[in-house]
Amino acid sequence: MKIVIAGGGKVGEVLCTELANQHNDIVLIEKNPDVLDYMIDNYDITGLVGNGAAYDIQVEAGVEDADVFIATSQSDEINIISAIMARKIGAKHTVARIRNPEYATQVDFVRDSLGIDMLINPDFSAARDIAAIIKYPSSLSVETFMGGRINLVEFEISPQSSLVGMPLSDYKAKFGSVRVCIIHRGDQIMIPRADSKLQVGDRVHVAGLMKDLGKFRQCLLDKERQNRSVMIVGGGRITHYLLKFLSKDRIDTKVIEVNQERCEVLSAEWPSATIVQGDGTDPSLLDDEGIRDYDAFVSLTGIDEENLITSVYAKHAGVKKVITKMNRTKILKILGDISIKSIITPKQLIANDIVRFIRSRANAQGSNVEALYRLADNQVEALQFRVTRDSRVCGIPLQSLKLRKDLLIVNIMRDEELIFPNGSTMLQPHDRVILVTTDNQLTDINDILEA
Repeated sequence: MKIVIAGGGKVGEVLCTELANQHNDIVLIEKNPDVLDYMIDNYDITGLVGNGAAYDIQVEAGVEDADVFIATSQSDEINIISAIMARKIGAKHTVARIRNPEYATQVDFVRDSLGIDMLINPDFSAARDIAAIIKYPSSLSVETFMGGRINLVEFEISPQSSLVGMPLSDYKAKFGSVRVCIIHRGDQIMIPRADSKLQVGDRVHVAGLMKDLGKFRQCLLDKERQNRSVMIVGGGRITHYLLKFLSKDRIDTKVIEVNQERCEVLSAEWPSATIVQGDGTDPSLLDDEGIRDYDAFVSLTGIDEENLITSVYAKHAGVKKVITKMNRTKILKILGDISIKSIITPKQLIANDIVRFIRSRANAQGSNVEALYRLADNQVEALQFRVTRDSRVCGIPLQSLKLRKDLLIVNIMRDEELIFPNGSTMLQPHDRVILVTTDNQLTDINDILEA
């Protein structure tokens, strides 16, 4: 596919990384020539210097025959104008990033009235994921499928867990719908088999119904209680959206923000939250505000190093759930084990949404990728497909299909019925299928078969 990206910032760079690796023809429009040179030197793309909202620049970039145009500049207004212009010039599909909360309330109107296929908001996506992690006290990350009916939750296996050494074949009798989909053991990533056994320190992604996941969580720790209080450092856009989620769950929330004007805005918008002006990276202030009394701590400043330092301090202060926003996650690998497990990377969340969108449009047969998540340091994908009537996987028992290696079919939704498949299960037209795989090239349900 030919894809034109306007804006070479954080989101633009991760998109160039993801999409160029999938054999797409990428053209980047970027104002800063130094940034453009860096991107061309490091990724398999071409590009030109200019404003993505300029007609002449879009024509020069070949937008008229682009399959997808993606506007990811720092300005919401420029992104919207760029996407509208690209559609008028001839781009088949357009995507625009917006971050202003005022625009977030008008997403449907902007999309439907202006002809933009997809509006993405990294701050809203990050807040949604943080709220989900807070809701599951022992989880490291949470993804949802089938309209929220199926959850894919990441846990760490503790030394006290009764799951250590138990064959996965025993899980159905003990936990019902729960299925271990991924085992992350040190640097090794595994799609497990029935005879696989969990070890202390494993990070596992587990899918299942809410009620069965509750039974599974009870085997992870001796005691687990819901998070009823949260301290947040940083009062930016992510915090704005996060407070909305937390207020619905009636969670006691305190926000520490250094900017007085921002504190006043948050206080007016969310009177139920406690807003404190101060430097949230100061350990003395965190102690004075009672950090040790909170169930969860979220660091959301605009600087990775500050988020990392405050999160480490919160962990040492005894806070059970610590969530950290990081854009440069390679820092964590350099530092080694610092006990920071729940990491939120907004640019990667948005890249996942856009990759799913592009994969679904790349497939001529229409068996679209309805959901896509990158897991286990982006080494595994969890996908939700829709099965078409002419699919080659229909009407054949799963055990008789020659499936790709390192692939696991997790769940099937048939009408309103959830099916937890075994070897004799057969896929049918209109089924919606959840699977996990280490192959990042799947665009159609037929791709699960060996070539």
